[in-house]
Amino acid sequence: MLVSDPHPSRSHRPGDKRSLFERLVEFISPGPDSKDELIETLADAEDRELIEPESRLMLEGVLRMADMTAGDVMVAAPRMDLLDIDAPYEELLAIVIDTAHSRFPVYEDQRDNIIGILMAKDLLKLQRAPELNLRTLLRPAVFVPESKRLNELLRDFRSNRNHLALVIDEFGKTAGLITIEDVLEEIVGEIEDEFDDDDAPIGIYTLADGSHRVAGDADIEAVNTFFGVDLPEDDFDTIGGLIAHELGHVPRRGEVVENGGLRFSVMFTRAGAVRWFKVTRAAPPPPSADH
Repeated sequence: MLVSDPHPSRSHRPGDKRSLFERLVEFISPGPDSKDELIETLADAEDRELIEPESRLMLEGVLRMADMTAGDVMVAAPRMDLLDIDAPYEELLAIVIDTAHSRFPVYEDQRDNIIGILMAKDLLKLQRAPELNLRTLLRPAVFVPESKRLNELLRDFRSNRNHLALVIDEFGKTAGLITIEDVLEEIVGEIEDEFDDDDAPIGIYTLADGSHRVAGDADIEAVNTFFGVDLPEDDFDTIGGLIAHELGHVPRRGEVVENGGLRFSVMFTRAGAVRWFKVTRAAPPPPSADH
């Protein structure tokens, strides 16, 4: 009597070079039955050089992302960069240049009243044709609940070709915003952009105007080496920790601190910490009036 293979997917395949013992172990050993076990399996695969470290980190990111929601990684509403529909063109352009985002929520009357999304490139249309109404350039805003899972949100971003969503709380108020980059960074880590400098230390990038973008978690030692300065390294490891100490509170976007001959302007914060500084050389002190 013929007995069918209870696990046909595990049957010997042509070209399978594993030994009979290895195939038998696979047959009788169940695979990981929890996410933690699967992550341990991935770590073991890296130790055995079956996968690269970068591949393991990315796979772990995918697994962890499935348990995260939009509320976990969103930019909170008070820290959102918004445009006022009634602001003059010069003011809008200054905000776009200063923040360097590609998309902006636009509000009317009050910040919580989001009426659409403006693409930064669409401001060029206003420059060429000032008679255009800014409202005609707005694109519909997409709203998602804080509980929206990141894997579902990524699928939505891909299907509707939208890269930004407003996050609302249980009362229908704007809680923050989230972009496709925020979601992807949970998988692949920090995403570099066209200004990133491969020759600079990790977390330090040269901008088009000659200034620098410095990550809040950049090592103070790396900042000292790159800029040729002597910021204190004994009490803090990161530049964000040092600047927060200098301010005496959690830094807010737009705040400026001068230290060690450098001028640190807070560009972007998240979860109570500075994510990016804009760093320039501090202006030299005026000459003393004493002779």
